[in-house]
Amino acid sequence: MKKLAVMTTALLALGGIASADIQAPPASTYTAQRKLGRAVSNILYGFLEIPEQMVRKTDDHGRKAGWTYGAVDGTNRALKRLGYGFYELFTFTCPTHRGTFKPPYERCGEDNRIEMNPSDGLSEFPPELGPESYFHHARTQRF
Repeated sequence: MKKLAVMTTALLALGGIASADIQAPPASTYTAQRKLGRAVSNILYGFLEIPEQMVRKTDDHGRKAGWTYGAVDGTNRALKRLGYGFYELFTFTCPTHRGTFKPPYERCGEDNRIEMNPSDGLSEFPPELGPESYFHHARTQRF
């Protein structure tokens, strides 16, 4: 009888540990409110892709490419953001990507990174001018 009680207790304890991962599925952070916020930010700040791409193309390919190819690529990405922004604004109450509110325009960030490849895919939110705030570490040493 004692052996049966020990085995039952061990099975219940291990069963509780095994099911703990299901409590917060990976898509639980993507909600309708986040989708609405993403839509508003893409509509209001999507135009920042133009100077952002101009700077990135200047750094990668030089000034002439930055002012020509960067401006064209930035305008293309800004218009995509505007389109996705209005799409998500009108559908923010409905899960539209595989039963979740996750952004459907993920093309190259398959590993759930927030910031995607800047030359290929769109990140979840528009770029920021100035210091980027999505880095959660300091680059300076404090004493």
